[in-house]
Amino acid sequence: MKGYEKKADKNLIVLNRKDKNNRTANVMISIIFSATLLIGITVCLICNIAISGSLTWSLIPVSSIVFAWAIFYPGIILGKRGIIASLISLSVFIIPYLFLLSSLIKAKEIFSVGVVMAIASIIFLWIIAGILNHIGKTRKWTALGMIFLLAVPFIFTINIMLSKMIATPILDRWDMLPVFVLSMLAFVSFICGRVKKRD
Repeated sequence: MKGYEKKADKNLIVLNRKDKNNRTANVMISIIFSATLLIGITVCLICNIAISGSLTWSLIPVSSIVFAWAIFYPGIILGKRGIIASLISLSVFIIPYLFLLSSLIKAKEIFSVGVVMAIASIIFLWIIAGILNHIGKTRKWTALGMIFLLAVPFIFTINIMLSKMIATPILDRWDMLPVFVLSMLAFVSFICGRVKKRD
């Protein structure tokens, strides 16, 4: 009995040490990531002021860099636990970012079309997160197959919305390739899940 207790304590120590090392690595990566983006912002601002004498075009890459930082930083600093945090951040900041980008570029279509596409995409991403959280823990291949399969109607949904807003065709020959590939990936994933379940 004591041998099992010692082994359990040893495994717990190893797991705690591994978790601590992962947190340290995540912190270092997040610092490097933030510093790199900050350098990019600084370069853009300096170049814009040197060339134009004021802040004009630099506001576009700067706002995009800040948006990217807000999306990816939680996932980097928190690891796997930060995926949901990054998704929440994306859901919160995507519409303000599109509005700001539309104002800077002075193109209303970026906001009007972008918001619809963003909302549809975010809903799809949350569905993926739900599938991975509930099914992916025990049946990874099945979850993957469901995601691939759901991506097919998502493509058609996006095409239908775009056709109503900018008068594009709902379906063309180039859309058939990703639909075929996704369908095949879904089929292969379900087969792999079935085989693994038998084993």
